[in-house]
Amino acid sequence: MRGILDDHVERGTMYKGVKVMGVIDNLEMILEENKLDEIAITLSLKEYGRLEHIVNMCEKSGVHTKFIPDYTGIIPNKPYTEDLQGLPVINIRHVPLTNTVNIVMKRIVDIIGSFCAIIIGSPIMLFCAIAIKFSSPGPVIFVQERVGLHNKPFKMYKFRTMKAQEDKDENDEDNGWTVKDDPRVTSIGRFLRKTSLDELPQLFNVLVGKMSLVGPRPERPMFVEQFRETIPRYMIKHQVRPGMTGWAQINGLRGDTSIEKRIEYDLYYIENWTMGFDIKILFLTIFRGFINENAY
Repeated sequence: MRGILDDHVERGTMYKGVKVMGVIDNLEMILEENKLDEIAITLSLKEYGRLEHIVNMCEKSGVHTKFIPDYTGIIPNKPYTEDLQGLPVINIRHVPLTNTVNIVMKRIVDIIGSFCAIIIGSPIMLFCAIAIKFSSPGPVIFVQERVGLHNKPFKMYKFRTMKAQEDKDENDEDNGWTVKDDPRVTSIGRFLRKTSLDELPQLFNVLVGKMSLVGPRPERPMFVEQFRETIPRYMIKHQVRPGMTGWAQINGLRGDTSIEKRIEYDLYYIENWTMGFDIKILFLTIFRGFINENAY
């Protein structure tokens, strides 16, 4: 690399290991005095008004020109381009599951998979229900409101793992994060959480279409409102159905772990979804997802 032109760094100094040859207005003179093979333009958004003039100068000199758009703060992962009536359009975020064929294909797998899992897992669910009923008073199933696809709330079902609290709203039982050695968790509940057996009733959520076998984990409305203001790009996870298991979960990000890191994994899943990716996650869930040190 011969050097760079920068209006904000003094000429002759080294910037990130590259010599500053002058300011942008020196470009025409530098093009005349140097035999350059290629020019890369990296203007900031506020300087895009100069782009056409710079490109014209480079093309007039016959130098191959590349443009590196300054949208890394807006589009953190790979962008997706498409044609809109002859106009090039950059989608801020490529979500394969907005494609009708992909949606239908994933839904078919969810229906078949959840139905088969309910049939096969019914003896285990019956055993869990009996164990819960005899271990502590209260309902067997814990119903809690979560936020799902397109920010719509739904009722999520789990086996009850905490002591029932009388005269309280169903959401009051779990208003805070469950932490290690949480006194609210029953003895059988601790086992169910550790082995993820408490999640089995969510198969019915999958069967009726409120959830998917694989996807970002749904969160409670109170936390969604909190995280949407504090965690960048948090709400993007609601562009797809929430899942029983997911890319973040099989990488250990469940329970009392970093929300920022979970969203990073969720966005990767959303933007890189394929049916093969779902199968990989389901397969890895058997070895990584059921039993996890962060599930308590």
